[in-house]
Amino acid sequence: MDYMFQPGFLGTRAPFFMDFVTLIVALLPLLVGLAIFVARYHHYTLHRIMQSTIFVLSLIVVGYFEYGVRLAGGYEALAQGTHVSHHYLLAVLVLHIVIAVVTLGIWSSTLLAAQKSYRRGGLLPGVDSYVHKRAGIRTFIGISLTSLTGIWVYLLLFVF
Repeated sequence: MDYMFQPGFLGTRAPFFMDFVTLIVALLPLLVGLAIFVARYHHYTLHRIMQSTIFVLSLIVVGYFEYGVRLAGGYEALAQGTHVSHHYLLAVLVLHIVIAVVTLGIWSSTLLAAQKSYRRGGLLPGVDSYVHKRAGIRTFIGISLTSLTGIWVYLLLFVF
């Protein structure tokens, strides 16, 4: 696991695992947007597979991130090299965590509801598809905000 703490590839003070996770987090809205684009053209099976895969991979990446943070010594150890105020950094980090946890709940419930509907024969016209579309939009917004705040935390920790 030494590779995790080698210098990263983005040219900052960050270790490899932080660069890797940040890259995935930055790409996440694009991947989810692509899955939504696929659904707009009525490729619902592909949309379902893409969304489920992206969700599972995201959970794996979060686990990898948490493992790396713990091995690195936690938040305090990672924050040692920054010139940013501890209070400001902590506030941004808490904001990021709150957005990420709420988004995880919305995304999970959206996927579970869609899977139940799919098992009943697919999303039904009318209320189910309208509700799913609205939940999907909320999920996409949450994922985008999670991505932006995650990048913000990365910049505060390893660039500024």
